[in-house]
Amino acid sequence: LSTLHLKDEKTKPDANGAVVKADDNVEKTEDEEKEDRAAQSLLNKLIRSNLVDTTNQVEVLQRDPTSPLYSVKSFEELRLKPQLLQGVYAMGFNRPSKIQENALPMMLAEPPQNLIAQSQSGTGKTAAFVLAMLSRVEPGNKYPQCLCLSPTYELALQTGKVIEQMGNFYPELKLAYAVRGNKLERGQKISEQIVIGTPGTVLDWCSKLKFIDPKKIKVFVLDEADVMIATQGHQDQSIRIQRMLPRDCQMLLFSATFEDSVWKFAQKVVPDPNIIKLKREEETLDTIKQYYVLCNNRDEKFRALCNIYGAITIAQAMIFCHTRKTAGWLAAELSREGHQVALLSGEMMVEQRAAVIERFREGKEKVLVTTNVCARGTDVEQVSVVINFDLPVDKDGNPDNETYLHRIGRTGRFGKRGLAINMVDSKHSMNILNRIQEHFNKKINKLDTDDLDEIEKINN
Repeated sequence: LSTLHLKDEKTKPDANGAVVKADDNVEKTEDEEKEDRAAQSLLNKLIRSNLVDTTNQVEVLQRDPTSPLYSVKSFEELRLKPQLLQGVYAMGFNRPSKIQENALPMMLAEPPQNLIAQSQSGTGKTAAFVLAMLSRVEPGNKYPQCLCLSPTYELALQTGKVIEQMGNFYPELKLAYAVRGNKLERGQKISEQIVIGTPGTVLDWCSKLKFIDPKKIKVFVLDEADVMIATQGHQDQSIRIQRMLPRDCQMLLFSATFEDSVWKFAQKVVPDPNIIKLKREEETLDTIKQYYVLCNNRDEKFRALCNIYGAITIAQAMIFCHTRKTAGWLAAELSREGHQVALLSGEMMVEQRAAVIERFREGKEKVLVTTNVCARGTDVEQVSVVINFDLPVDKDGNPDNETYLHRIGRTGRFGKRGLAINMVDSKHSMNILNRIQEHFNKKINKLDTDDLDEIEKINN
């Protein structure tokens, strides 16, 4: 599947595109927040070598509750074109993932149905909507028939890669990138059947430059809607594009989270939808032993950490800090003591972060020091110890229970036992810890020397 020539604009941060470096301010601007989300999403795509076996149950709300709910256990059941089935298998998908089992029959149904779906990174949703787009294309028609919006240039490129891989055995299909820097002659019409791009450029191509006739679009995909609407202009641009499309165009929207703002947006752009939601994962801390260590200040926390260090490096550990500054200081101090640590921090480019995680995954470093921003979704199966060097608090200084669960949930995964150690250095942080205990109704014990032997057992 060939693609329109694309100029590389990676180094130019812009509203349509790039993941850029953020400054050291702890308070994040709205743009930085969006950048973090976009960067995290890209990071997840770069480090995912296979699908995540999610334990979440999928909840399906059909627009027509009377019609039978189909789910598939194999790709053959979908009666795909042979060249697409070949593409699916060549990508290493043997059977549909949980989200694909339910979403694909809806997406491929006749007449086409609209869908709003919640799915985390690594659940196979990109492959699912790519399959839907490729199935609807009439290869003989040399004009855009499927349109996919991504929040940033890099994320558009990642989806483009999936389209190219899956369409590998379908040479008549062509793909164009509508991103800033892809300059076309005015008055030129695009012959590629699939266009993927960022909202601003796609809107220009549809309205001002008329490269695309929106009335001929059969499938409209809005990917990563939660990241999309974190950028002010993207929301309005997406709505304007959707309004140009024909009434019978199939609308598919995907988002990792379903906050109210995402719901409102989804309902504006996807009329009469089927809905696939993930049921909230049970807050299970049963497989994780939790402790706290009492200290008086940061230096004491560091000394306590060094004492525990021998016990924790038998397997692999993640250490969470509140700010980049603390994470940088801690990693430097640990290195000075001769410990081997990796540092993951927000000012790193996404490719650098991916390289650090890869080294950690391979066991080249046993300990990863990181801030919240880098922690989301970073699954490393062999992590058995999580240390909260700083307890997680929200911007008002209250306990951030969700982040606590998310952090310590890095361990005790896949049925294994895990361990979480919380560093407490003041009355205030003790109060935070007590409130976290109350929230989860789970006692957190003080760590004694005897417990270190227990830690070694867990790690072994």
